[in-house]
Amino acid sequence: MALDTKAKEKYIPTIGIETHVQLKTKTKLFAAVGNDAREAAPNTLISHICVGMPGALPYLNQAAVELAVRAAFALNTKPQTHSYFERKHYFYPDSPLGYQISQMHHPIIVGGSVSIMTNGEPKTIRINRAQLEADAGKNIHPAGTDYSLVDLNRAGTPLLEIVSEPDIHSAAEAKAYARELYLLMKYSGVSDVDLYHGNLRFDVNVSVSPDASKLGVRSEVKNLNSFRSVENAVKFEINRQIELLEKGQTIVQETRGWDEAKQKTTSQRGKEEAHDYRYMPEPDIPPIELSEADISRFKKDLPELPKSIRQKLDKVGLDAKVIEDILDMPETSIEYILKAINTRVPNENIRRLAFNLLEISGVSKVSFEDIIAVTEMVRMGKLSTTASRQILHESGRTGDNLEIIIERLNLTQVSDEGEIEKIVAEVLEENKKATADIKKGELKAIGFLVGQVMAKSQGKANPGVAQKIIKKQLGI
Repeated sequence: MALDTKAKEKYIPTIGIETHVQLKTKTKLFAAVGNDAREAAPNTLISHICVGMPGALPYLNQAAVELAVRAAFALNTKPQTHSYFERKHYFYPDSPLGYQISQMHHPIIVGGSVSIMTNGEPKTIRINRAQLEADAGKNIHPAGTDYSLVDLNRAGTPLLEIVSEPDIHSAAEAKAYARELYLLMKYSGVSDVDLYHGNLRFDVNVSVSPDASKLGVRSEVKNLNSFRSVENAVKFEINRQIELLEKGQTIVQETRGWDEAKQKTTSQRGKEEAHDYRYMPEPDIPPIELSEADISRFKKDLPELPKSIRQKLDKVGLDAKVIEDILDMPETSIEYILKAINTRVPNENIRRLAFNLLEISGVSKVSFEDIIAVTEMVRMGKLSTTASRQILHESGRTGDNLEIIIERLNLTQVSDEGEIEKIVAEVLEENKKATADIKKGELKAIGFLVGQVMAKSQGKANPGVAQKIIKKQLGI
């Protein structure tokens, strides 16, 4: 049935999100084995610990603890001074230990918050907890066969599971939260946040209820790996549950999967009762004890986070949408913009620099000094914006000197009024209809004439000077 607005308004959606963040360590959580399985052949990044050999003893990766501490600060809280690991018992083929090493009762992070913006309105999403845990392996089911394969490369990969409070009440808020968490983990250096390879995965719990004081029966949609999938899965689940309730049917608590091709969730398994995982303290790993001196030292080394970067970019007059686009750029680009701000480059140049960096590739191979020099040439009218991007592209590709590139591509912008006046006169003579339209008050045609001047000058004419001369020659 198609849901009308009145039906939707009767129900309050509530969403909580569990996020699995793969920590950016060189080795696994409890074994000295490589942690990057993206290009590895199946079962090549394993050890006796990963496959659960009898007598194999885990050894805690200190770097994973330090990254979890960073995550605590990124989440607006402090790490716990005392936390410990537990065994979460369950049987599944991709978990040869017969249990997962996790933190249930005393996780390394308790509390915290993530600030988001939706429709121009700020909102704070509370964090319930974040726990260190070892990932499982991966089951592979070849099409057309009656068997399954197990790849244990991911077994033992260090994860930080971040659990939000059920403070999210729309698909848009869910998407905003997922993206902000991505940015926090990226800029704090906690994770590579490679969504394509599952370094950040979202499980969304969705329920709807007509009573604001009472939660509805929830469904959990697992393993979403894009912001759009989070948004669309939540949107679909809200509508699906409201539709069932409007028909007088009941919601079943269950785990569901997201079908990206069909843009719908599908039932995977019922989850009517909580499993008894028989948690017990992990006897082979000592508790994590952090002193206040340790915590202060880690906080001092924390990189600049999105909130601070937004404030700096806002002060130089960048639009909010542009700022968010910049935050999605590679780290090198952000470093260049922040360096320009910190070295007191004029705001107008910083704005040009930001727009250039949004358009060019290979920026990591271009020196900061060259980018600033090209941006200054644009400000002085020696280069067009388009030419500046061509030059930076070429610099990143070849590493050649700027002067050599400008000479080779013949991109120096013409700002001499006498030279541009001749081109403008030719353009006006060839486009009498446009000139007549402008004289009638249709000023949009000026842009067309500027474009003709640029084309006739092979992109070298300064468009600002060209527009000024067109207006002068037409007497407007």
